[in-house]
Amino acid sequence: MDKQAMLEQYISLYMTTFKYIGDLVSEPMKEYGISFEQFLMMRDLANGQQLAVSELAKKRGVTKGAISRQLKILMNQNYVLQARSEVDRRIFYLHLTSTGEALTVKINAVILQRFSNWLDIIGEHDANELRRIMDRVGHDIIEQEQDDPTPKN
Repeated sequence: MDKQAMLEQYISLYMTTFKYIGDLVSEPMKEYGISFEQFLMMRDLANGQQLAVSELAKKRGVTKGAISRQLKILMNQNYVLQARSEVDRRIFYLHLTSTGEALTVKINAVILQRFSNWLDIIGEHDANELRRIMDRVGHDIIEQEQDDPTPKN
């Protein structure tokens, strides 16, 4: 197959599949008015990570302002709160509320069930192969492009 034909197949695949993967993954969060990224923040906190806004921004690779906007929604919905560090009173750590903890457990269960259904459909072997390929794309292409965005001939 020539490169142009392969490119056309990749574009078609993007338009019919990859473009919608994010929507499929984030579907369980929509009911609660949060994004997948916001859920991942809650999940980090549920896993016992002690994080301040600046640490969370660094971990996600975004600005503190972007994280603050996402956290504001979580705080307004009583899922997350900030509490002053007892060691360094200048630092405010993020914590899940009991409502946030319960929601995180609930969404984790829904996500696991959805993922299990996907595994039943495509099989563990193909799921591992897809993960392996996506890891390689992430490392060999995306990270390299971000490090050196000049086109390669």
